Amino acid sequence: MEFFCYHRDRAGSRALREALNEEHLAYMDRFAGAMIARGPTTTDGGETLTGSVHVLDLPGPEAARAFAFDEPNYQAGAYRDVLLRRWRNVLGRTMWDYPGGPEDAPRFLVLGLGWRGSGEPLVTAPGVRGGLVAAGPLLSDDGAAVLGAAALVEAPGPADARRVLVADDYAEVEVHDWHVGGRPVVRDDG
Repeated sequence: MEFFCYHRDRAGSRALREALNEEHLAYMDRFAGAMIARGPTTTDGGETLTGSVHVLDLPGPEAARAFAFDEPNYQAGAYRDVLLRRWRNVLGRTMWDYPGGPEDAPRFLVLGLGWRGSGEPLVTAPGVRGGLVAAGPLLSDDGAAVLGAAALVEAPGPADARRVLVADDYAEVEVHDWHVGGRPVVRDDG
């Protein structure tokens, strides 16, 4: 079962998150094989951490709750809340399979909350530029009802990213700067 987990940072928690970074990375290493996408959200050109996205395939809801609430930053109080929902990977790939632009291309998390549309919740609106890194509907615990959508998008700016969802289909649409996460990759070119 696939799950979308978004831990939202508590204001002023950057120092705590930095102090726990190695513990956080070690915890995430345990789930490396299950990861579909991951990375922090920020504001101020990357200066202010606002949250942490993890999309992964886990055995079930109990495992997803354990993942979300045993996370070291959550346990230490760095996060103010957690959005945890069943999710469906409509692209069928991970962020590492994304064939998009350069690593420093602008990327965004787009959340559509309070689904009130009909049909498919991830209809790309006309005029969208950029690409979908990962995308899927946010589902009820039993997977039967659509509650919203989450997309990781490469786009020139937040307004372009927002257009990946038809805004009228949601009670609220949020757009956050998103960065590919995980341990830095060390290349041996020699």
